[in-house]
Amino acid sequence: QVQLVESGGGLVQAGDSLKLSCVASERAFSNVAMGWFRRAPGKEREFVAAIRLMSGMTYYADSVKGRFTASRDNAKNSVYLQMNSLSREDTAVYYCAAAAVYRDAYSRPNDYEYWGQGTQVTVSS
Repeated sequence: QVQLVESGGGLVQAGDSLKLSCVASERAFSNVAMGWFRRAPGKEREFVAAIRLMSGMTYYADSVKGRFTASRDNAKNSVYLQMNSLSREDTAVYYCAAAAVYRDAYSRPNDYEYWGQGTQVTVSS
């Protein structure tokens, strides 16, 4: 059974930092890449960041570039999203996803086969 479990969400103030974690079952972590997406109230799900599990190469949405950092720990079957300088616009449910197929990019929801349940991040001003 493929499982992805996110954690680390919470309520923070603008300017604060937060680190999300996603633990994958061993089968899920045999995938090629992991990604982070978010869905704000009333908005579509949007790409945040992705990381290739072998090389560690990372990709970011323009809205988070320079503030968010994706990383992975293959020994722990885990990926992380360090979020700094948070603003109210970052308030959303954050989802971890796993991609099983090699692709040139991983910025679309359809690039991923497995999804976690999400963790809420709320940033107050």
